[in-house]
Amino acid sequence: MRKPRDIDAELKTLQEKAKQLKTQRTFQLGELVGATGADALSIEALAGVLLAAVEQAESKPEAMARWAERGTAFFQAGGKKGGRKGTGNDPAESPGA
Repeated sequence: MRKPRDIDAELKTLQEKAKQLKTQRTFQLGELVGATGADALSIEALAGVLLAAVEQAESKPEAMARWAERGTAFFQAGGKKGGRKGTGNDPAESPGA
């Protein structure tokens, strides 16, 4: 005869794993903010920039591709803050931003 599954224990284990993954993601996002130098912005400015990026990503999918390329280059350069200037992908530099 098969041993019955302890569904409650399995559910608790999955919930703990989900919480651990959420905590890890939050920590990584914080590290990303610091690595890019965005921690120098006020919380309000950073929130505004992120909201604008989400809106632009919805209306201009090509922007997402440019940002992904820029992000890839940033990480390949070892996450150096100095590598983020002069790439031409700055929304303030582009027309219609």
